Amino acid sequence: MADKKKNAPLPASSAGLLRFFEDETKGVKIDPKIIISMPISIVAVSWAIELLLAP
Repeated sequence: MADKKKNAPLPASSAGLLRFFEDETKGVKIDPKIIISMPISIVAVSWAIELLLAP
């Protein structure tokens, strides 16, 4: 019985495109807030440089 529960199929969601696992992967863990804020800050800095250094 216990073996069947461990090997049970995953629930289908979004046509099977999303799967969530409990196992942690190795690697660098970065906060999602940093991932979102980096491109926004790059765009803001590039606009500021363009406005301040415009001829």
